[in-house]
Amino acid sequence: SVENARQNLETEAYHWDFNRYVEEAQAAWDAQLSSVEAEGTEKDKQKFYTCLYHAFLDPRIYTDCNGEFLAPDGSVQKTDQFLCRTVFSGWDVYRSEFPLLTIIQPEAVNDMICSLIQSAEHSGEPFPRWEIFGRETGCMVGDPGTIITADAYCKGIRNYDTQKAWEICRDTAYARYPNRSGRDEMSKYGYIPGNISETAENAFADWCISQFAKASGHLEDAEKLYQQSLNYRNIFDPETGWMRRKDADGNWMETSGIYDQRGCVESNIFQQSWFVPHDIPKLIELMGGPDSFCERLEKLLSGADLSALWNEDYNHSNEPCHTVVHLFNYAGRPWRTQYWVRRVQNEAYHEGPFGYCGNEDVGQMSAWFVLTALGFHSTTAASGRFDLNTPYFRKQTVKLNPKYHSCAVSDTLTIETDCDPSENWYIHSVTLNGKEIDRPYLTYEELTAGGTLRYCLGKEPCMEWGIK
Repeated sequence: SVENARQNLETEAYHWDFNRYVEEAQAAWDAQLSSVEAEGTEKDKQKFYTCLYHAFLDPRIYTDCNGEFLAPDGSVQKTDQFLCRTVFSGWDVYRSEFPLLTIIQPEAVNDMICSLIQSAEHSGEPFPRWEIFGRETGCMVGDPGTIITADAYCKGIRNYDTQKAWEICRDTAYARYPNRSGRDEMSKYGYIPGNISETAENAFADWCISQFAKASGHLEDAEKLYQQSLNYRNIFDPETGWMRRKDADGNWMETSGIYDQRGCVESNIFQQSWFVPHDIPKLIELMGGPDSFCERLEKLLSGADLSALWNEDYNHSNEPCHTVVHLFNYAGRPWRTQYWVRRVQNEAYHEGPFGYCGNEDVGQMSAWFVLTALGFHSTTAASGRFDLNTPYFRKQTVKLNPKYHSCAVSDTLTIETDCDPSENWYIHSVTLNGKEIDRPYLTYEELTAGGTLRYCLGKEPCMEWGIK
């Protein structure tokens, strides 16, 4: 309303000194960006803090200063329990952006889940996939709202109506919402005819909801949803060794090979076939075991121009590939994850106005860099697992939030290396608060307990570390 606009102006623009606003904006961003203190060259810090800045831009605050906001049905709602947020590019940001925010800005994650809940309540529809100003745009596929909600709940971020959140996730998974994309077909066939990407995305969402169910004590639902999550196997063709479209009669549909884009969303078969983040050991088995699996991964990555705006092989400029590089950690070759993460960081990101290899996608592209710069990345939401890679800087300090994190050791997490990581790409050993870590991952609970995470590095691969 005009009155709310006037109140916002008086609250947020309370003086008319331009230079003072410059100083206040600078101070506000300094405070925000200091959530991570990185020590390195100016060039590297420029790249890192540009990404961190972008990661903080959205989801932006949609609430007026008096606590009011517009719901999807046009009604005016008011609360002092959370800040309603908007611009949820769900299909993009559940992969890196929200896992990052659970560590450096969990309050914003909690706000977004509250916002998604009120959106569902006032629209009569499931969580939106791509929301802007309270409305669903219908863009992309899958069920990212349930993924970030399940991920947050499993990490102990629960300052919202958890029962309502569970009911929305459950009803989405069981196709009780009439507008749930692809759910009727998934229920009927166990896959979506003619569609690879949507089948895979819905299967993963079902797995995440199963973890929500397990953590919240709904064990019967947890088992049923877990079984639903295995439906991706229905579109794996053992003859070609890749995912493939099926028709409604269960027949394999025509394919022109691994670069065929039919049935894939902003991707092709070569890129989309890796997307089974909840059942990676089985995917490795389906692809012929660790050696064959890694050989295929190497082909995907080595065939790409990592600085290009688009690739038919590994395509960092778009989200379907953003969990691929860490898959070596699951196949007994973590040193290849370390190698390829550093290649992507160096070649797909640069300082300056053309620093991204593709669309920045509302913080997702940036968040991938920030997380991997810290020395880890989330492959599987709702699992609590963060896969390790070599940090980008000699030392970084992350401020934790005692309201959402245990901070059992410290209210900061310090990440350091024993030598220059720009020249030493490979992990030789890792310790967390003095304890040896011989696996290629840490848990959310371990990271958010705080303390010191130390990497010992070398110029040559260490093929003994992290293979468990």
